[in-house]
Amino acid sequence: MDNFKEVTTGMGEECGVFGAYDMDGGDVAPLVYYGLFALQHRGQESCGIAVTDTYGERKVHFKKGLGLINEVFDEEVLSGLKGNLGVGHVRYSTAGGTRAENAMPLVLNYVKGTLVIAHNGNLTNAVELRRELEYTGAIFQTTIDSEVLAYHIARERLKTKNAENAVKQAMKKIEGGYALVISSPRKMIGARDPFGLKPLCIGKRDNAYFLASESCALAAIDAQLVRDVEPGEIVSITKNGVYSDKSMMIDPGRQARCIFEYIYFARTDSTLDGVDVYRARITAGKALAKSYPVKADLVVGVPDSGLVAAKGYSEESGIPYGMAFHKNSYVGRTFIKPKQSQRESSVKIKLNVIGDVVKGKRIVMVDDSIVRGTTCANIIKMLKKAGALEVHVRISSPPFLYPCYFGTDVPSNEQLIAHLRTPEQIREMIGADSLGYMEISKLKEMVGGLGYCDACFTGKYPMKVPGRDVSHAFE
Repeated sequence: MDNFKEVTTGMGEECGVFGAYDMDGGDVAPLVYYGLFALQHRGQESCGIAVTDTYGERKVHFKKGLGLINEVFDEEVLSGLKGNLGVGHVRYSTAGGTRAENAMPLVLNYVKGTLVIAHNGNLTNAVELRRELEYTGAIFQTTIDSEVLAYHIARERLKTKNAENAVKQAMKKIEGGYALVISSPRKMIGARDPFGLKPLCIGKRDNAYFLASESCALAAIDAQLVRDVEPGEIVSITKNGVYSDKSMMIDPGRQARCIFEYIYFARTDSTLDGVDVYRARITAGKALAKSYPVKADLVVGVPDSGLVAAKGYSEESGIPYGMAFHKNSYVGRTFIKPKQSQRESSVKIKLNVIGDVVKGKRIVMVDDSIVRGTTCANIIKMLKKAGALEVHVRISSPPFLYPCYFGTDVPSNEQLIAHLRTPEQIREMIGADSLGYMEISKLKEMVGGLGYCDACFTGKYPMKVPGRDVSHAFE
């Protein structure tokens, strides 16, 4: 396997978290399984489920491993996970690498019992916090920053009267973007970073409560979306109901939700912080049509996240919308190719052009981003080989210019095609007849009045990050 090279089609995903608490005592493992299945787009590297019975011995039963949900879990495994309180996770590694021991949720046994934690995001001060723990005797089993977070919560729990206060004290120390789902022996806790970088919502079905990264996971189990966890809010769910602590919340004007959730990460049928993702992408496509009109015969989207923006472009421009690609549904976003020289063929495994649709036509091709440029160049080549006369590329995000420190796997500057290149140079490199990126000033149209983070495009970070100042973040 040493000669094998992992090939990705561009952006890395974030992670997905899910929690379930059935007050009537029913087993929740199947519900967590289906919730995670709906969040599979957020990470395909590893997954896990941990459950406990709040009415019984309160022992935690868990299973986790490398692979997709349906590869790690089957009916037999799920039937052995007995408990009415469960926490689940799907992972894409933004820190720590692909190792079985890095799969989540993490299960910690300590003097106060057992703590289970699932984490989406990235801590910007994890290195300092880890060093502090190591010098006071902590022994780490993983290489992920989530374990640093778990240790701090466990230590704070020794000094506080309950688990939610321990979470609050830990939040005062940690920096970065995060959404947490935590279970202690008798309660489920959800927490979101004060800037709201990572999404988290609350759901309910009958006498069961849920926490999820996206509302689509609630729909998958026929639960109702109650509301989003607010940035900086800690919610605790016990047999007595839902309690909220908003003391960690900051000025709403400083909130900074990840704009890429709306452009790419979130599933099209999700609603995040009151904003419909489908509608946000339609708006993006319309903005592109206004900014970069062109004479063409057909608008097409690159599956999956480019499809809705393409529909918006078509609606605004009046150019017909069509389906130009067949996507192989059985290939994930990441797969293995034997040699680097075969990188081009990797796109054809996932996408195939429908020749009759594009032959003899001028095409507007809409996609969510250009990262390294390899995939986009190969798709354009495929379209022209199938007979497209022209290919005009429209991208529903601005150019990536800066790294993300909060859990989005944006490559280093040197690997970004837009680094030190003009749009015209990029157009030539990918072989497009024209190229238009979303204007930074138009991003706010996608999310209405919500505060958002666009640092990967602007370099204006909402908080201090390693090696960078934050003084100009909210100019």
